[in-house]
Amino acid sequence: MGKRDDIIESMVAEAKKLNINISDDLISKVAVGLGPVLYNKDTATVACGQADELNTVKTNFLKKKLGLTNDDAELDAAIKEVCEELGTSNRSKYRVHFYALLAMKFNKEDVYA
Repeated sequence: MGKRDDIIESMVAEAKKLNINISDDLISKVAVGLGPVLYNKDTATVACGQADELNTVKTNFLKKKLGLTNDDAELDAAIKEVCEELGTSNRSKYRVHFYALLAMKFNKEDVYA
């Protein structure tokens, strides 16, 4: 097994531990889509307390990757919901889970088909 497979396996296990309902297949596809971001501890997580980080998620993921045209308030609310869903006391909000949950929230899983 390669390093990416190990990371995917740990992301699947972490999702189960956090009791978040994301399919193993979607976790795998999001992880592959993230590419090198997975391998850096800093970029592999989302810092919900950093406004610039959340703005990057909104601009680069929701608007560019998913192609959403919803107003910013709706996108910000979805990001906040995912922050809360992953746990306010959880310091490791993995980008794989974060993006998968956002894709599911907006019914955009087909981006990873």
